[in-house]
Amino acid sequence: MKGRLLFRLYTASVLLGICFICAFRVSHFPTEGKVERWGWIGLFVAELWFSFYGFLTIVVRWNPVSRRTFKDRLSHRYEKNLPGVDIFICTADPTVEPPSLVINTALSLMAYDYPAEKLNIYLSDDGGSELTFYAMLEASRFCKIWLPFCRKFKVEPRSPAAYFGSAVEPLDDPLNYKEWLSVKESFEDMMMRIHTTTKLGKISKDIRKQHKGFREWDVVSSRRDHQTILQILLDGRDPGAVDIEGEHLPTLVYLAREKKPQYHHNFKAGAVNALIRVSSKISNSPIIMNVDCDMYSNNSECVRDTMCFFMDEEKGHEIAYVQYPQHFHNLKKNDIYASSFLVEQELELLGVDGNGGPCYLGTGCFHRRDALCGKKYSKELKINWKEVNDKTKIEESAIALEETCKVLASCTYEQNKKWGKEMGLKYGFPVEDIVTGLSIQCNGWRSVYTNPERKGFAGLGPTTLLQSLIQQKRWSEGHLQIFLSKYCPLLYGHKKIPLKLRLSYCPYNTWAANSLPTLYIVAVPSLCLLRGIPLFPKISSPWVIPFVYVAFAHRAYSLGEFLWLGGTLKGWCNLQRIWVFKRTTSFLFGFFDTILKLFGFSEQVFALTAKVADEDVSERYEQEVMEFGASSPMFSIIATLALLNLFCLAGSTLKKVIVKDTNMVEVLDQFGLQILGCCLLVMINLPIYQALFFRRDNGRLPPSTTYQSMIIALLACAIAIY
Repeated sequence: MKGRLLFRLYTASVLLGICFICAFRVSHFPTEGKVERWGWIGLFVAELWFSFYGFLTIVVRWNPVSRRTFKDRLSHRYEKNLPGVDIFICTADPTVEPPSLVINTALSLMAYDYPAEKLNIYLSDDGGSELTFYAMLEASRFCKIWLPFCRKFKVEPRSPAAYFGSAVEPLDDPLNYKEWLSVKESFEDMMMRIHTTTKLGKISKDIRKQHKGFREWDVVSSRRDHQTILQILLDGRDPGAVDIEGEHLPTLVYLAREKKPQYHHNFKAGAVNALIRVSSKISNSPIIMNVDCDMYSNNSECVRDTMCFFMDEEKGHEIAYVQYPQHFHNLKKNDIYASSFLVEQELELLGVDGNGGPCYLGTGCFHRRDALCGKKYSKELKINWKEVNDKTKIEESAIALEETCKVLASCTYEQNKKWGKEMGLKYGFPVEDIVTGLSIQCNGWRSVYTNPERKGFAGLGPTTLLQSLIQQKRWSEGHLQIFLSKYCPLLYGHKKIPLKLRLSYCPYNTWAANSLPTLYIVAVPSLCLLRGIPLFPKISSPWVIPFVYVAFAHRAYSLGEFLWLGGTLKGWCNLQRIWVFKRTTSFLFGFFDTILKLFGFSEQVFALTAKVADEDVSERYEQEVMEFGASSPMFSIIATLALLNLFCLAGSTLKKVIVKDTNMVEVLDQFGLQILGCCLLVMINLPIYQALFFRRDNGRLPPSTTYQSMIIALLACAIAIY
């Protein structure tokens, strides 16, 4: 990529500034006052940590690469020999992830610009819901008109809800308009039936008669206690499985793996591993793709793009997986919760790719089946693509497969086997995707990151602050668990993957460790300002130059980078705000939860992020108003730190005004940087003050949080003064 020279010059200048800062800390160490010394030491340790963390991010960004494909060459060489693709969709709870959302994702994947008979869509329903099964049954019927419609009108995106929600009616052509309107009405009728049934909460007798699969729920005790439910809704091998134009349809399979209270089901990793085994008997495609249930296909040529990597004659046989970025279609212009991960996905992952290959992100990823099943890289595994389709043909009937495959999704199948350890997705981590990708790379495989101009997938980002913080907490906790386990990239990857790739994992693995130094920098300098303890050089001193330069250059470069990648100024400000919030709450809770797990005081849980929101919450989100509403320890910490900085700034100002003979010029000279830092923190926390004192809607902070935070903040200020 271009721009590397500018980045390296900027990096060198910042590193030089950091060296001067360290020299100042050592040469100006306070000799008097116990509080002064400990304040100085703590700040120096925090600065050293952030310098080290900055070094890790430099490694990540040092050599970014971008990739593009040539699909015309793929079609010219291999159009008749394109391999089959097994596509996995995972859902876990019909109340959090509505069936209507799930089937829009499924329909978008069934409509790929790829030979339909070579697409096999599998839905893992860990909620074991007959409502979700009913929605999939409706989708299996609607696809017969949706797929021809997509081909004729060259639909993008191919999620019906997303397309009809944004498409312009073709009024210039009466015939096309009539067909367009007919398909839209069919879709709306289907969605109405699904919504009505979902709202009712049960399947009517008339609907139950429509498919034999509903009889499976006659013996289901609960969503956590039921037999394996496996139904092949569409069999792509069946000559009768065609759309209204007589073209082949993809295979469509519903799976609810067996659940028993006495067996651990290993969350999403267990669901994906069950799908790997079941699909190996039904379609056994050499390529597997997995997506979250809310992440529909946004690019119909995504599969062809991916095949350009896997089928490349020179390097394709080395590639284990192709990772696409996570794009969210519901984000507002200024991305109030910084959910787009703009810099990470548009720049940092390109750098990780340049260092040896991106990590596996858990969704929007195409895998080589052999690599995902634990096989180590070998040239002998190179696939002859012109023969692979003949080798993967399955002869059994759909009914026979439904019965024989059920055992593969039973609770006891994995006992005394390598699943979750050496085969499939790894168990025992909240971010099973990261450790799985690392293991695959350590088995000798390569991975690539591709970010086409039209995003491959589009999902739903969090619409409340609490959703965002809980999600970040799970990620940071999982990454730290990996770092402190046998899978630590620095140790596990020794002599298996390049050092620069091992270091590239570390900034993400140590997210949670950022919490303590951030908490220190956010609170202690402000308290020292209130007490009258200087922690930075005087404004008139030459030593102030490296502090000002490093801070200004770092933020200026960050802003320029963010704007260059398509962000806005307000979006960048929101990013800085969320940076503080998540490091002082999500990462903090993730850090301590990880420590508790190490000592056996806590167990792993998996928190789903809600995919639907109340109407008033959605309205505030559209207006880019920060949503609080519920009580949470995370909100208490955020509010306490916000009030602490406000009280320290106000208290130190009043203190200087009240005390006689105070020379304000000397005060500003002595405490200029601390005052500036405190002012910036107060500005960052403006939405918090509004939610504490001025807002009257349901999204404000609860009064209990306000009173609690005020008491703690005032107590901390009182201790600092006396």
